[in-house]
Amino acid sequence: MLLGLALGLLHANAVEWLTHKYVLHGLGRRKGSLFRFHWAQHHRIARKNAMYDKTYEASFFSWKDRGKEVVGIMGLALLHAPLLKVAPYFTAAVLFSSGNYLYRHRKAHLDVEWGKKHMPHHWDHHMGANQDANWCVSYPWFDWILGTREASSQGSSAPDPQPLAEARPSASLGFTEARSTAPVKS
Repeated sequence: MLLGLALGLLHANAVEWLTHKYVLHGLGRRKGSLFRFHWAQHHRIARKNAMYDKTYEASFFSWKDRGKEVVGIMGLALLHAPLLKVAPYFTAAVLFSSGNYLYRHRKAHLDVEWGKKHMPHHWDHHMGANQDANWCVSYPWFDWILGTREASSQGSSAPDPQPLAEARPSASLGFTEARSTAPVKS
């Protein structure tokens, strides 16, 4: 069970990294590409407005940038549906990751201070000097693994989120906020 969940989360993060780097930035820079919206609109708007992107106020169901992102993410998630019977926890983790991506990405572009604090890697992707780094959106796991995490000198003062962290017991609720045990590149 735990292995399936862990592998599903890692797989989803790897797909996020690959899709962002090679599809959205690779194919997306080509004029006439279906993925052009990512580079020509999303990056331009976020860069111009200090990370804020009004496009994320739109409905999931519009065929503007937001709708294309939702269709793409849900399409990738549904490709994993046939695995549900043989790898239910893996598939559940992939489906969770898809929804989590959509939630966190939208929130980071509508609530910029939240995004800087909870997703500094994504803030650095848009606002840092190198927009060809920091490919992960939800969590920077594959950026760490592949060495593509670049903290911006002008970026957030918050360290990267550490979802695989050490929890400390607390008298009131059982656990306090997680404390990082992994080093952070700076």
